[in-house]
Amino acid sequence: MPPEGDENYLTTAEVARRLQVKPATIYAYVSRGLLTSVRARGRRGSLFAAAEVDRLAARSVEHSGVVERIESELTLLQDDELYYRGHSARELATTSTVEQVAHLLWTGHLPPPVGDSAGTGVGQEGVELARAGMEVVPGAARMTDRLRVAVAVLGAADPLRFDLSAPSVTAAAGTLIRTLIAALPGPTVANTTLGGQLWPKLTEDNARPEILDAALILLADHGLAVSTVAARVAASARANLYAVISAGLGALDGQYHGAAPTLAYEFLDRAKHDPLKALSDQLRSGEPIPGFGHRIYQQHDPRAEVLLDLLADHPIVDTVRAIAERTPTFPNSDLAIAAIMHAYNFRPDAGDALFALARMIGWTAHALEEYAAPALRFRAMGVYTGHPT
Repeated sequence: MPPEGDENYLTTAEVARRLQVKPATIYAYVSRGLLTSVRARGRRGSLFAAAEVDRLAARSVEHSGVVERIESELTLLQDDELYYRGHSARELATTSTVEQVAHLLWTGHLPPPVGDSAGTGVGQEGVELARAGMEVVPGAARMTDRLRVAVAVLGAADPLRFDLSAPSVTAAAGTLIRTLIAALPGPTVANTTLGGQLWPKLTEDNARPEILDAALILLADHGLAVSTVAARVAASARANLYAVISAGLGALDGQYHGAAPTLAYEFLDRAKHDPLKALSDQLRSGEPIPGFGHRIYQQHDPRAEVLLDLLADHPIVDTVRAIAERTPTFPNSDLAIAAIMHAYNFRPDAGDALFALARMIGWTAHALEEYAAPALRFRAMGVYTGHPT
């Protein structure tokens, strides 16, 4: 038990500053045996041997700054529910605008609704520049391919992209998302919600913007998904917002992540005509049923429930139920997006694009957290397995 004021020992606050982590993380280190806490005579709280703290700090550098846990105040996945900064995403999807939820994720504050939720307009010069970038790709390219090129072009044209202050980043993110939507092929609709602006880019059916608004909110973030980790790694290197979103889009392009809505769409297309046969063929293939089950949710996906409820009694919901009744799993958000696509005749690549645009909101929020954290926190320790020298 060291005496009070012993310079060989540090308080919890001093250790947190030394290791650049929160006090709660210090106690996690104690529980995992990485640090040893002792009591000081004549005072409350724990003390830690300075030498042991120095060794842990040195190990973080020596072992390439491996981050074992990423602390975040953004998204909670608990008891089969999704929360953004303590607010139920299920409720936000039907009571708030996309702009309100983005503001919540970016700043921690849920603003009151304003008269016109469409937000500020976008510059025509930026829209034309994004369109020019999109037109470079082949005609058969997917919408996400066009988005990826447009993000790079818009980033290269922004002379203030290296301003990583929170107000600059959030303003750039809002403008970027609206510009990308406006630049996509299809009619441009003003004075409507973000979902209303996106709707005519995806289908010619009569607009139901509330469905796309809800989808954009529910898909905005989902914790540390692989694309979000990629975005945070880029942000930890102090990459600008456009580069961060490009990193997220790169990971999203993987067949196990962003392609999931398309796979669910194709499966549901087969199931529309004969649900039992489509299910039987899928089971025979030995592959998972697209759009069903989830690694995190155990009994239901709240995002899917909200979106399928918005479809009400549309016949596609009967197809979903017919499949769900014959499987031990449950529909997830990918299947719900696929159901929306079929219900309103969306273009086949719309699901991936919707996912990408929504997730840009979350990537921006995670980038802001990383910009406020120590730089270059991510560097896994490699183990050489090649030929000996």
